[in-house]
Amino acid sequence: MNDIVEDSDAVEVMTLPLDQWHRDAGARMVEFAGYHMPIQYEGIIAEHGWTREHAGLFDVSHMGQLMVTGPDVAAALEHVLPGDISALKDGRVRYSLLLNEDGGILDDLMVTNTGEGYYLVVNGATKWDDIAWLHENLPETVTLTHLDESALLALQGPEAVTALARLVPGVVDLSFMQAMVAEWNGHRLGISRSGYTGEDGFEISVPAEAAHALADALVAMDEVKPIGLGARDSLRLEAGLPLYGHDMTETVDPVTADLAFAISKRRRSEGGFIGADAVLPLLERGAGARRVGLTIEGRMAAREGAGVFAGEARIGTVTSGGFAPSVGQPIAMATIATGHDMPGTRVTIEMRGRQIEATVAEMPFVPHRDHRKAKTGA
Repeated sequence: MNDIVEDSDAVEVMTLPLDQWHRDAGARMVEFAGYHMPIQYEGIIAEHGWTREHAGLFDVSHMGQLMVTGPDVAAALEHVLPGDISALKDGRVRYSLLLNEDGGILDDLMVTNTGEGYYLVVNGATKWDDIAWLHENLPETVTLTHLDESALLALQGPEAVTALARLVPGVVDLSFMQAMVAEWNGHRLGISRSGYTGEDGFEISVPAEAAHALADALVAMDEVKPIGLGARDSLRLEAGLPLYGHDMTETVDPVTADLAFAISKRRRSEGGFIGADAVLPLLERGAGARRVGLTIEGRMAAREGAGVFAGEARIGTVTSGGFAPSVGQPIAMATIATGHDMPGTRVTIEMRGRQIEATVAEMPFVPHRDHRKAKTGA
């Protein structure tokens, strides 16, 4: 996993509620986003495979959990988000983006309408900047609360619903991108059927004081094992899901990042969000480059920053890459010039003086297994 740095005494690293729980479970801990985090327990390949077949428990408590409440809060959020927040029904979840005035992506996030307000989950590495940005750009009539006394767990994999339903039976009724509030052992849980692995599963917001007991209750089941960030990265890469700070940054717009779906039809028509003046023209004329998937020949993984070439001409840059256990070969994402972005296009990646042959591929590399209810009617 190329975005995790080995522990260093030079930087103050904070601990999360389950820090000792991970160490007791045998995790190898590293610094990530300012926290000690588990990168692996028994090995990335084994943990990746377990999640594909059963259910993996991930600790993502480093991510920022925010609550936005107040009068006209949906309209206020539509000033800072390009999604159709006003149309988001109670108990529904939506993917969205924070943009700067130039249309660059400051962060990607999930928004849930709880019925009491809007619950946001933002990236751990950017959460403090996000909070400052939101304070600066939201009206004083709304309240932004950092839920820093809550942990966040992700239970992912085909057996996640079987395991979690033993503790919270109502989760079986949730579909992908739906959410509920439940009570477990006297604690309030916020549960959404979502995640960032491409597998069916849930994200569970739990009070920090109850996180240890909930993690114990889940891994006591035969279906569940604790899984580190290393496998989370390989799973999201196979799912074709971009990672903030790598596949998208504040200099990359949503069209280039292939995330234009996050700008709803009404918002494209009406605008009115930060970054609209820069992004809306790109939706019409294109951005000149696009995030694509690459399958790579041989065993050498392409790393972030590697150049992508068509003949002698550099046409793009690898944004993330690694070995894909479920695919059985290295894969990558890259931003490359339009005209070279069609699936099947042959390109060359330059890595450490070597030329690696690659092919533009459809994403996801492994089909998503989100739980969606079948449509009814004639």
